[in-house]
Amino acid sequence: MEKIMIGTMELYAKGASVWVPDPEAVWVSAKLLKDYNLGDENVVLQISDGRVQYPVAPPSGLPPLANPDILEGENDLTALSFLHEPAVLHNLRVRFLDYSSIYTYCGIVLVALNPYDQLPIYGEEVIDAYSGQDMADMEPHIFSVAEEAYRTMTREEKNQSIIISGESGAGKTVSAKFTMRYFAVVGGAAQQTSVEERVLASNPIMESIGNAKTTRNDNSSRFGKYIEIGFGRKGDIIGANMRTYLLEKSRVVFQASQERNYHIFYQLCASRDLPEMRVLKLGGAETFRYTNQGGEDSMQIPGTDDVVDLERTRNAFTILGVPPDQQMELFRILAAVLHLGNVNIQASGRGGDRSYIDERSLSVFSKLLGVERTQMAHWLCHRRLTVGGEMLVKPMPGQQSLEARDALAKHVYGQLFTWTVTRLNSALRAQSEKPKSFIGVLDIYGFETFERNSFEQFCINYANEKLQQQFNRHVFQLEQEEYVREELPWSRIEFSDNQPCIALIEGQLGLLDLLDEECRMPKGSEESWARKLYDQHQSNNPSPHFRKPRMSNTAFIILHFADMVQYECDGFLDKNRDTVFEEPINILRASQVSPLVSELFQQKPVGGSLSLSEGKSSLPNGSLRSGPGMRAQREHKLTVGFQFRQSLQLLMDTLNSTTPHYIRCIKPNDLKEPFMFDPKRAVQQLRACGVLETIRISAAGYPSRWTYAEFFSRYRVLLRGGGVQTQEQIQASCQRALPELIPDPEQYCFGKTKVFFRAGQVALLERLRAERLRAAGVIIQSWVRGWLGRRRYIKTRWATLTIQRYTRGALARRLADLLRYTKAALIIQKTYRMVAIRQMFLMIREVVAERAAVLLQSAVRGWLARLAYRRVRAAIVLMQCCVRRRAARRELLKLKAEARSVEKFRELNKGMEVKLMQLQLRADQKVRCWCHGRGDQVFLGG
Repeated sequence: MEKIMIGTMELYAKGASVWVPDPEAVWVSAKLLKDYNLGDENVVLQISDGRVQYPVAPPSGLPPLANPDILEGENDLTALSFLHEPAVLHNLRVRFLDYSSIYTYCGIVLVALNPYDQLPIYGEEVIDAYSGQDMADMEPHIFSVAEEAYRTMTREEKNQSIIISGESGAGKTVSAKFTMRYFAVVGGAAQQTSVEERVLASNPIMESIGNAKTTRNDNSSRFGKYIEIGFGRKGDIIGANMRTYLLEKSRVVFQASQERNYHIFYQLCASRDLPEMRVLKLGGAETFRYTNQGGEDSMQIPGTDDVVDLERTRNAFTILGVPPDQQMELFRILAAVLHLGNVNIQASGRGGDRSYIDERSLSVFSKLLGVERTQMAHWLCHRRLTVGGEMLVKPMPGQQSLEARDALAKHVYGQLFTWTVTRLNSALRAQSEKPKSFIGVLDIYGFETFERNSFEQFCINYANEKLQQQFNRHVFQLEQEEYVREELPWSRIEFSDNQPCIALIEGQLGLLDLLDEECRMPKGSEESWARKLYDQHQSNNPSPHFRKPRMSNTAFIILHFADMVQYECDGFLDKNRDTVFEEPINILRASQVSPLVSELFQQKPVGGSLSLSEGKSSLPNGSLRSGPGMRAQREHKLTVGFQFRQSLQLLMDTLNSTTPHYIRCIKPNDLKEPFMFDPKRAVQQLRACGVLETIRISAAGYPSRWTYAEFFSRYRVLLRGGGVQTQEQIQASCQRALPELIPDPEQYCFGKTKVFFRAGQVALLERLRAERLRAAGVIIQSWVRGWLGRRRYIKTRWATLTIQRYTRGALARRLADLLRYTKAALIIQKTYRMVAIRQMFLMIREVVAERAAVLLQSAVRGWLARLAYRRVRAAIVLMQCCVRRRAARRELLKLKAEARSVEKFRELNKGMEVKLMQLQLRADQKVRCWCHGRGDQVFLGG
């Protein structure tokens, strides 16, 4: 509870609402039953359900005042009138339960509560609504943080990071996916290009091979990842790169009750009936030792379909350029790991110093990977030793053989995971140009504490300590140090610094140093390591963050920033060494059937590489057991703890070189119930992640700051004095202008080299700058439009005169042409009329001539006809004469002959007389006719 200043005592009047502690609800609302006056020993109040609360003694602190009802559900916790734990908890609860709002601003931090439900607030229409908007203008959302990072990157040309933290099951992975989806949309075209599509396609693949069901989270990330999304000059995505941290390989061979192995194994088992999957010889997940340890209830996750998830994973592989045949090789290796887990190894011989192996599952394993079964069976039960320069083969006891089998399974899966990450990075790498800047999204395992905590939880919580320290340094320590350095009037805010806890883990003679030292010992053991821890950190140099359990000599307790965790030493050394025998690896390396198998186990350089720039897993296997020569040195270089510490330092260096944006994910309940709020769990996480200190420093501090030169360069349009050149002139100009721009002097402060602003003031300046630029733009536009108008007028006038000149010329030419055409038409008309009359005259003359010719022709033809007639008639007459003469001669001859007969003569004479008369008549008739016709011709001719 906070101490209340005397000036606020009048607020503790009758009826005022306050908060009082409660063992179940943490804080409950109460009302004062009477006024509190300075000097009163008790505060009499009544809680909301009617029960009377015992008086609270003022020495223990007055109860915190409740905020006015108008501030209930405020979207930024720093806007609350009273900033304390109960007000924050109540505001989050109201927004979560009453408004179904899972996001709330907390100064520079976004608090996200896991709703354990699908919400319709992540569609493209929501992305479009947040794109280009200020955080202060929009409701809290993960898209607003992503937009702020994107705008800051494009405006300041500086790399950004979005750090998503919280407990396991708080929703970090989902938040990271939505953040990447936002960048894929705003950093791409209307339709997603291949780059954005590939970036999003990496999510289902990494979830399949790196996520598993735990007691706290159905989709828990069992590795950490930091994805750098590269942007080009235009702000579009051109590539990405992924770094991974500490894959939990022990989960491959062991799962606690109600937990599952990695999702990909269950997806393969569920899809075993597909035609292409039958070659894998898979059964149900309950038939494999590596997938059935969590119990039947954990085989299926409610609301998920493993067959559909595998199809989604295969589609993602295809998008990223992994061909179907190589996908099947990958599935063969995963199926082989399952069959390897079913290889039964039993102790045999005297005292169980030998092993007997059941080869049924081993045959399937060997066939899938294309290796010699007998050799693999031999080296799973034997090991090679070098003694005095000679190589000896020694059989291993049954338990040691089982450990070798499990070590091989973990190593195979770890190599496959590393290969997949490398392949994804190859597909995501920028091709066309080098990224100008990037935005990193950190999705790393949250703080974990289970009934049994081992090396994995130790490393996970160590990573969270480093992230919390980075957050503390950025938000509290560095912030306040800069205020002091800039000589600002500032009351220092104390915060929980976890550097002693980190020093306990990574410092000289810390837990990791002692662990590596024990791993180098020939006969190192967990018991010996535990004793060294007790001696160093409890006796010789006691640490407030280290304790020894009362009931165990092989465990230790660390007081982390989030909780107190007890770790069991059992397994620490083996997991830190992460060793595997060399002989089985050599057999796999010689595989002739699967190129992918031989590629996975190519010999790596001794010492390895700690560089994560290519996205390789930070934890390649520490060493291969081959012989004692130089082994201790190699194991020291390649222990998991050593490499994890180096990779974390590299991550911290990267984060410190960027502008960070924080998202704190809160798990509202442990039952995974939709929209259920457990105040105990919520307040525990709020206390652990420093939300209250963040609120205090965000409300009291100056989250935005610019150097005077940067401020002058950015907001020069708002300042006076265009001729300033020196630093002193720039600083003086800024100090003169700011009181006019921001009337409230409490909202900004001048430092030695920078000017500082409280939350929201940069947005105000940006709005003023935009308005000034808009006004200047209007003036410039008016001048430009005037100049363009005058220019257009001059051009139009000149063009008009030219057109008029050309038009008048054209009209004159047209008139002249018309006159010429008219004159020509008259000439043509006269000529035409003349030609027409002449043609008529000629035609008439021709007709007259033709008629005269016809008359002449008719006269000539008549004359010719008559001439011909006379000739013909003469000829005819002549012919007739001849004929008659001939006939007469004949007749004469006949007469002469008949003369001899008188009667005959007489008859003939009569006949002749008649004929002569007829002939005479005819001749006379013809003569008359001819004479008549001759007379007509003579008449016509006259």
